Parts: sequence; structure tokens; C-alpha cells
Amino acid sequence: MAFEIVAKRDSETVTMQRSSSLIAIAKARVWASEGWNVTIIVRDEAAPAGEQFLPFLATLPDRQPDMALAT
Repeated sequence: MAFEIVAKRDSETVTMQRSSSLIAIAKARVWASEGWNVTIIVRDEAAPAGEQFLPFLATLPDRQPDMALAT
């Protein structure tokens, strides 16, 4: 399964590809903690339900990041 992380801030956009869901979520949390709006896109037809990732996408204690999971 492939995961694409898209981080946007102002006029900047960064896109990364990861094969591990845990690494994708960790990267997304780091970008979100730095003020980026982050979306994780699951690139597979057998994608897991978004509810599986919700505990990992929980709000960081010091900010309100904008993160989403898309399929």
C-alpha cells in the first residue's frame, strides 16, 4: 500500500511518498506541528478504514493541526 503525504502552507506545497502507514502518519504529524496543512492520500484499492488512523491523527497538545486522510 502506498501513502502520499501532501503538505501545504502559504504558497508552498510538499509531496512525499511512503510505503509504511506509521511513517506516513509520523511525517504528517511533524509537518502539521510546524504549521502545515497536511493530507495523507492512500493509494490502494484495499485501503484501510479511516477510523484506524484517527488515534494517530489526534490533535497535538500545543496546536490545532489541519490534517486529513483521503482515499
